Formats: sequence, structure tokens, C-alpha cells
Amino acid sequence: MDVMTDELGIRRGHALRAAVEQGLVGEAEPVVGLLDVTGIERSATALHAAFATPGVAVTHTFAVKAASLVPVLGLLGECGLGAEVASPGELALARAAGIPAERTVLDSPAKTVAELREALALGIAVNADNPQELTRIDALVAAAPAGSPVAPPVGLRVNPQVGGGTIGAMSTATATSKFGVALRDPGAEEWVLRAYAERPWLNRLHTHTGSQGVPLDLMAAGVRAAYDLAERINAAAGRQQVDTLDIGGGLPVNFRSDDVTPSFADYARVLRAEIPGLFDGRYGIVTEFGRSLLAKNGTVLARVEYAKSAGGRPIAVTHAGAQVATRTVFVPEAWPIRVLALDGKGREKGGEPVVQDVAGPCCFAGDLVAQGRALPLLDEGDYVALLDTGAYYFSNHFAYNSLPRPAVHAYTAGADGSVTFAPVRTAQSQDELVAESGGGLPALRRG
Repeated sequence: MDVMTDELGIRRGHALRAAVEQGLVGEAEPVVGLLDVTGIERSATALHAAFATPGVAVTHTFAVKAASLVPVLGLLGECGLGAEVASPGELALARAAGIPAERTVLDSPAKTVAELREALALGIAVNADNPQELTRIDALVAAAPAGSPVAPPVGLRVNPQVGGGTIGAMSTATATSKFGVALRDPGAEEWVLRAYAERPWLNRLHTHTGSQGVPLDLMAAGVRAAYDLAERINAAAGRQQVDTLDIGGGLPVNFRSDDVTPSFADYARVLRAEIPGLFDGRYGIVTEFGRSLLAKNGTVLARVEYAKSAGGRPIAVTHAGAQVATRTVFVPEAWPIRVLALDGKGREKGGEPVVQDVAGPCCFAGDLVAQGRALPLLDEGDYVALLDTGAYYFSNHFAYNSLPRPAVHAYTAGADGSVTFAPVRTAQSQDELVAESGGGLPALRRG
């Protein structure tokens, strides 16, 4: 464990204790999300350093779906990152956070004409997913007012069909993936070459192999396929028509310890070794990392409401379950998370580990964030900390049982153990929950 990893754990420990002491979590607010500002800044710095190359323009964008929280996007913007958005809502969040158009990329397999029109008008980079979408862009470019740019940065997403990782749902470069133009299908590459030849303004190429569960060599193979295709497009055009390669994101996260492995530097080294031409200055590079920037910098902290047993198995019933840890609950083998057992003051518990279940509040039997896990025995009034939950756990809320979205706070921990919190998202109130569920509308009447 290196110094930065050790410091991450120390800061987190101070924040857990302070969250309890300062009343951010307790009987009234039994579950809360915490984000480490220093950790986020260091993750962004590591990303910039890994890809920095003299003479190469690199734009790092953050996948907004990983943490759709305006203050977080604003912090990442201050750290020099842009935003990768995949819906009108995500674009609105990025704009609210002050992310400029030139650092924004629109990706989605189902963009409407209205979404495309807005993005093109704003000067946002667009990655077309398929031939029909490219035809829509053609019409919008042709209808653009006189004097406006021919087109802002526009690219085509291709599926290199290099295979999948260990989590099928996260693998986007399989033979039948719904994303992009499948390059190995009959006639596909010939169509791509014609598409670029007919559109001199089409100047980007995009690929994304997948995320968690995809190894570095497979990620690099996907980028290699896009790079080779760009070289063929440019050779056919007789000029540098494709000037930017958007290589997506997807760096997997280690959920077994605080160690950051693989790192951004590890991935960049693989890319430099496998595709040296990517860094020779002829291409700009765009990245779209999400989970790998935020996961280790976030924690879900929840109160143990009851401690019981069934069939000889202790069960700690907490307030963090499927509503915040949806993937972990429904697909635990793919999304396991570490759990810390804390006492009623937010400090790590000691004692001999006892095999027990850590359950959530949702009304179904499978709502377990940890099953058969050896931990110091949890009691009523204790707390559990769900680690590595800074990405997706705060943006993919599952409203089962009408459980409200919890508050999220960012923290900065001083060397003396002092902790300062800043609000990122307020807890959803019951009034807001009722309004969201149609509470202000008239009751339906019998026909």
C-alpha cells in the first residue's frame, strides 16, 4: 500500500467519525453519501499526468452518469475535465456546472433530432452511433444558418467487435453490442470509408470497449482498431481528415482493497506500447473515464437499525440496500463491495470477525449488500461503511419502497483530523417524494 492509498484511508476514517459526531448521519438521517474532495483532485491529477504528451492535445471528459451531481461536475471542471453526456438531462447538469461546450461530448445510442440540433447549435462534440443518426446530422448541417460553422466536431462511434470482459452487461465491443457501427459485419468498413469520403467535415472517430471487467489488453485492442481505421480513412482522403480519436473510458476499479490498480498510468503505458502512433502528435485524444475517477473517493455510511439472527446467522439490518447499492444487491458476484463495521461513534470496531449478513431496508429477501461476510459483530446503533461507492452509487438511485435519495456531502480532512463538510445534494424530503410520484395531480376516476 503506497502513501497516497494510506492517506485515502486515513481521511476516510476521520470523515466517518466526523459525520457521526456532526450529526450528518444518525436516527433522523440514517444513510448518507460522503465524497473525498482531496481524493477526487488527486485522481484528476493522476489522469492528466498519465496521458500528458508534448505536442498532443488531450481532452479528458468525465462520464456524467457515474456521478450526476452538479457540484461534483463543477469540481472536476476546475480540475480541467470536461463532461461526457448521454442524455438531455446529463447535458443540462454539465451546463449547470459550467462545463464549456468545447469540453463536452454527446454520446447516446438514441439521440433525438432535438438533442442533435441543440448539441450542434451549442458547438458540442457529437459522436454519431449509426448510419441513420449520421443522416439526421446531414440534414441539420445542411439547414444551418448561413455563416455558421459547417459543423462542430462530429465523429462516428465504431464497435471494433474485439470481445467482452467478465461482465457481459458492461462489455460494449461484443459481436452483437447495441453501440456503434459493427466494423466486422459484412460491408461495414466500406460504408465507414464512404461516409467519411462524402463528409469532409466528419473529423473524429470514437470507440469504447466497455468498463468494469474489461482488461487493459482488450481495451487497447479496441483503441488499436479505431486507430487503424482512422489511418485508412486519412490515407483514402489524402489528408488528416480524422484529427481526433475519442478512446472512451472504462478503466476497471479494484474493489478488493484501497489500492488503485490498474492506474491511469498503467493504461497509458499499454496504449503507448501497443499504439505508439496515437501519441505522435497527429491526433488529438479524448477520454471518457467515470468510475475510475470517483469510485474510491466515495463512501456510503448507514446506521444499523436492528441486529438479529436467523438460522444461526447474525443479520445487521441497515438503511443502505438496493436503493443505493442496486448493482451490488442484484448482481453481487460482479459488483462486490467492501464493508467496514463501525461503532456508534463512527470508529472501526474491533473484536473477532463473525460471519454475518449486512442487509438493507428494502422489502425483499435478497436486499443484502454483504452475505456471509466475516466482520466484527454489528449491534443496533452501530454503523456500516460501504467502500468504493463514489461512482454510480449516488447517481443510480433505485426508488424501491419509495425510499428517498440520501444526502451527499463532500469532505476535506485536515492533517490534524479535523473535517469540513460541504453539501453536494440534500436528502430528498417526503414532500418532494410525494410530488415526484404525482402527489399534486388529481386522483384518477373510475370510467
